[in-house]
Formats: sequence, structure tokens, C-alpha cells
Amino acid sequence: MSSRAPEAPPELALTSLEVKILDRLIPDTRSNQGSPRGLAFYTNKIARLGGYLNRTRDPPPGNIVMWRGLTRLTDIGLGLSLAPNLWVIESLAGGVPLFHR
Repeated sequence: MSSRAPEAPPELALTSLEVKILDRLIPDTRSNQGSPRGLAFYTNKIARLGGYLNRTRDPPPGNIVMWRGLTRLTDIGLGLSLAPNLWVIESLAGGVPLFHR
């Protein structure tokens, strides 16, 4: 989809939380600073989250790299959505930590 409509808004495939996570975790490279933040821009960030190095002569990312990136993005988003609830549960338990640190 990103190859057919690279300028399409990322919200076609990603949630606003996922876009914020990618903007926060994956820094913009020199080559893509100032470029439009369309679907292709965020597809590249997902690939980089999955281990793609984005070097000049590298081929486009494959299915496995994209799968790894999407899996990590989903896990991070799930963790962020659960974190406030865990904090409340721990405080209701009288400050007893839920996990050993």
C-alpha cells in the first residue's frame, strides 16, 4: 500500500498511538528529514524497528523484517496502554510491588 500511495496519511494503516510511538522511538535520519510524513515514511520506521538498517544499497525490507517491526510496535503499544493500570493496581495493593525488581 505504501508503494502505491506513499503520500497517503499514515492513519490509513496505523493508529494515532502507533504513529506517536514511531515518532518517539525511531529518530528521523538525515535523508528523510523534511520529507512528507506519509505512509511510506512510517513503513520505513516500522522496518527499522524490525531490524532494517536502511543503508543506501540495501534492498527494500522484506516480510520478516516488517513482521518483526509490527510485532514490536504492537507489544510497545500494549505495554503503554497497560502501564497506567498496573500503577493503579500496585498502589491499591498498599505499595506492594507486583514484580520483583
